[in-house]
Formats: sequence, C-alpha cells, structure tokens
Amino acid sequence: MIFLRQFILFCLLLGGIFYALSSQFGTAVIHPLTIYVFGFFALLTLITYWVTSRLIRANPDNFMGAYFGSMVVRLLLSVGLVLVFLYNGGAQERPGLWTFLGAFLSCIFSSLGLKSGAS
Repeated sequence: MIFLRQFILFCLLLGGIFYALSSQFGTAVIHPLTIYVFGFFALLTLITYWVTSRLIRANPDNFMGAYFGSMVVRLLLSVGLVLVFLYNGGAQERPGLWTFLGAFLSCIFSSLGLKSGAS
C-alpha cells in the first residue's frame, strides 16, 4: 500500500512537471507523445512491481531472480518502444527525435528509481 501511495504521488508530480513544461514551451521541449510514454512506463512499473512482489511472496529466496527478471522485461519493452517510434518515422523529425528521447529517458530513469526504492 505504501508503494501505491508513493507511485500515485510520483505520477502526479511528474505529470504536473510535464504539463507545466508543455504549456510553457510547447513541442520545443515536450514531445507530443510524452503522455503515452509516461503512461507506458507507469503501467510497466505497476506490472513489474506486482509480478516481483508475487514471486517474492511465493518464495522469499527468489528475490534476485524476480528483481532482475523484471528488469530484463522492462529493458526489452523499453527498447521495443523506442524501435517502434523510430520505425514509424521518428528518426526523420530531428528536433522531435531529441524531445522524444528526452521524455523517454526522464520517464525510464525516474520510474527505475521509484521501483528500486520501493523494492
């Protein structure tokens, strides 16, 4: 329950920062797909946390396998997200590519920190 409260507070804070930057600077700083990237990582964090906690509850000695397994899943799905963006023409829009990668990196590093702190 503590994780869920921290997670909701984190999502509200990061969503507020993205909204403020988007309303102030527009697409020069925040990519139009940032909200989808943010939602993707929010959902991915919840799913990997749930799977990790279930595996640890089943066998507490399996912490390392469960934790690193969830990290591998997160890594593969994150790389898949970037590849889908690049395949759909994201590489042709030069400024948009950098703003997308900025949103991607800010979401992935902040959600990794949240998940690591909650485990």
